Amino acid sequence: MAEIRAASVLPARREDITLTTADGLELVGELALPPERPPVATLLCLHPLPTAEGMMDSHVLRKASFRLPALADVAVLRFNTRGTSSARGTSDGAFGHGEDEKLDVAAALEYAEYHDLPHPWLLGWSFGTELALKWGLDPLVEGAILLSPPLHRATDADLDAWGADGRPVVALVPEFDDYLRPAEARERFRRVPQAEVVAVEGAKHLWVGEPYVRIVLDAIVRRVAPGAAPLPTEWDEGDE
Repeated sequence: MAEIRAASVLPARREDITLTTADGLELVGELALPPERPPVATLLCLHPLPTAEGMMDSHVLRKASFRLPALADVAVLRFNTRGTSSARGTSDGAFGHGEDEKLDVAAALEYAEYHDLPHPWLLGWSFGTELALKWGLDPLVEGAILLSPPLHRATDADLDAWGADGRPVVALVPEFDDYLRPAEARERFRRVPQAEVVAVEGAKHLWVGEPYVRIVLDAIVRRVAPGAAPLPTEWDEGDE
């Protein structure tokens, strides 16, 4: 058995994908599937702010794709929103300030539906939480998991819509977040009666540090694939 570390990459069936938006843009991405079994759930990852270096490879999303297919049988779809670059490449278009990205979210949902990816959950981080709240209330979506939600672009009307809909909303809020801390988050999310606000002691907006990554990934799996929680901290290399 080997300890799962920050740089660990566990087995998965990985495929470079391209999403096509309704306005004709091609968005680069990757789909990571469980190595041997069909997925039990799917994460559609919405990355942090691209004008502040957010992208599909932002570390928590990358580590989700490196670990969760093997550890939890969860499919992980990551992509760069319009105008965003990563090692995978650069998506067409230009940053749309969270408005034009409505079409990017729709393209990811369309891909998930067409490819029969089961039980899609939105996993947004920072700017990605704004996209989830504003544009993710689609019939296909099971719920939303929000990492470090700033609630800058998402309005009270967006929160009210999720509240009226009733689907699960889980917000993981760092104790020392730069934009929205737990007490204020609880107040803002009162508009979403079913929302679960989880304060993470000691954490910051960027979730730096393996202990915080494990807290986040465990919290995700408890919601989308509870039979796999808690995640192991070791991996049998004979399984590779």
